[in-house]
Amino acid sequence: MKKILSFVLSISLMATSLLAQDKPKQKIDMSNRPNDHFLLQFGYTSWAGKPDSLTTSGLSKSINAYFMFDFPFKTNPKLSMAFGPGISTDHILFTKTNVGIKDQTSSIFFTNVSDTNHFKKTKLATAYFEAPIEFRFSADPINGKGLKAAIGVKVGTMINAHTRNTKFSNRSNNVINDYTMKEASKKFFNSTRLSGMARIGIGHFSIYGSYQFTTLFKDGQGPEVRPFSIGLTLSGL
Repeated sequence: MKKILSFVLSISLMATSLLAQDKPKQKIDMSNRPNDHFLLQFGYTSWAGKPDSLTTSGLSKSINAYFMFDFPFKTNPKLSMAFGPGISTDHILFTKTNVGIKDQTSSIFFTNVSDTNHFKKTKLATAYFEAPIEFRFSADPINGKGLKAAIGVKVGTMINAHTRNTKFSNRSNNVINDYTMKEASKKFFNSTRLSGMARIGIGHFSIYGSYQFTTLFKDGQGPEVRPFSIGLTLSGL
């Protein structure tokens, strides 16, 4: 009886083993995978290489929006490449400084005007049409939750550069005329920029950082500064 039971048990184990070997691998359904198509970024921005004579003030900010197409690797769905168009804007703030964006000079000047009539606040805003390319990692690609990270580059072309000046005041900071003056010109700026970027986070929220490799201004037409920013990314869809 024991020999019979042992034989039956051996046959059962062999059959189970064979069935396990013949069972096809389960395919992962990626049809409803969150692709993080839409990226919205809010961050603090500043200029690397800024000379001591150039003083910014307040909380300068960066606001970016991108629509990305995401393509997961067939060999590893946790990895993917993404690219797509977007708009990025930087807003650099100054106090009691004249930004000569439209001056008829060979280069742009940032002049301290605190000892004369001046605008209390000046904002230099730039906007770019950009095309980012990202290498992405997602710890949970099926549900879009858990750790996410990305690194890449973005190429952009300038579409606008302007200043916004408010509260015209005298040297004692008394407001002479509370109005806004806007001036726009791209003549001192590099029209093309190349930046590096990285981000890491959980689920729909991540921290991002970016650094512009090319200088903001053309050679010899402004300080050799390179914008950088750090902030929060909201991703979805």
